[in-house]
Amino acid sequence: MAFKFTDENFETEVLKSDIPVLIDFYADWCGPCKMMAPVIEELAGEYEGTVKIGKLNVDEAPGISSQYRVMSIPTLLFVKNGEVVDTVVGAISKNQVVDKLNQIK
Repeated sequence: MAFKFTDENFETEVLKSDIPVLIDFYADWCGPCKMMAPVIEELAGEYEGTVKIGKLNVDEAPGISSQYRVMSIPTLLFVKNGEVVDTVVGAISKNQVVDKLNQIK
C-alpha cells in the first residue's frame, strides 16, 4: 500500500529516508491523478523495502507543494538522499515510472 506523506511526517519519511522515495503529488478531484493511483499502489507493493512510494495530497499540504514548485498534478518527485533527482509532470505509464525508479535505486 502506498505511504501517505503529510506535513507532519515529510521530513522524517522523505528527506531523512535511507532508501529512495517516490512522491505522487495529487488531489482527490484530479482526473489524471485518479488514473495514476492504481499504478502507484501497485508499485508501492512491488518496491516495498527498496523504494518508499507514497502520495501527498496538495490540498492538505500546500506548503510542501509550494516548496517543491508543484504547479500541475499529478507530479511525481523522485528523491534520493533528501534531494530531488527527477520530476515528472502528468500521468505516465507504469513502465515509464519503473524506468525512473530503476535509475534511482
